[in-house]
Parts: sequence; C-alpha cells; structure tokens
Amino acid sequence: MDTPASMISPSSSTATAAAPAITVHASTEVPGKATRRRFTLSYKRKIVALAAGIPDGELGAMLRREGLYSSHLTHWRRQVAALDAQTPEPQRGRKPDPTRPEKLRINQLERDLARAQKRLAQAEAIIDAQKKLCALLGLPSSEEQP
Repeated sequence: MDTPASMISPSSSTATAAAPAITVHASTEVPGKATRRRFTLSYKRKIVALAAGIPDGELGAMLRREGLYSSHLTHWRRQVAALDAQTPEPQRGRKPDPTRPEKLRINQLERDLARAQKRLAQAEAIIDAQKKLCALLGLPSSEEQP
C-alpha cells in the first residue's frame, strides 16, 4: 500500500517507544475568596462613552475585552444618565434624620437642667445645715441681721 510521504509522521515509526510522555497536572491549589470588583465613576463614564461610539457588532468584543457583562453597561448607562440629570448618586447607609439636631439640643438642655437641679439641691442642703448650726450655737443668722 502506497502512502504519501506527508501522511507519515517521523514519530510513527520506531521512535514511539522512546518518546517521553508529557503529563499536565491540573492545579490543585484552591484559589482564595474572590473579591467583588469595584468600578470608579470615571471608568464607568469612559466605558459608556466608548460603547456609544461602537457599532452593535463590535460591542460584544469590547465587553469581552474589558471583562464586563452587558448588564454592567445597562446599569451604568442609567447611572450616568441620572448623574447627568443632576440627581445625586444614591448614598449607602442610614438615611439622615431631619430632627436629629433638635434631639441633640434637647438632650443637651436636659443634661444641663439635671446638673443645675443637683447643684441647687446641694446648695439648699448647705444653707439648711448652716441655719441649724447657727441656731445651735446661738449665732444670729443672715436673715436676722440688719
């Protein structure tokens, strides 16, 4: 049987038994916990502007190149449009309490009042003790003096 010379590989003859086998081992190392990607507002604006100038057929290639999903682009378009309309970016965390300054002022005034009442009670106790001491010693009190 005639076989073309191009179909015969040099290793197919007697060299197959002597060729070392190459084994590829998969990495058994467990990767660390993935961190959530965070994109800056300037990066989002750049990608949205870039996507606006790209024809539809090339948009997928740009997203793959940047490692993004189409949902990223959808959300970012809405976010950039909202920011361009001068609406502030939504803040994270607790909503500010509009009555907070008044509550803080009321709490401060209540503490001041309690402190003043305590000092008044101490002063009255001292005056009562002085009156009793004057009565025991027979000294004229400040009310009896002209």
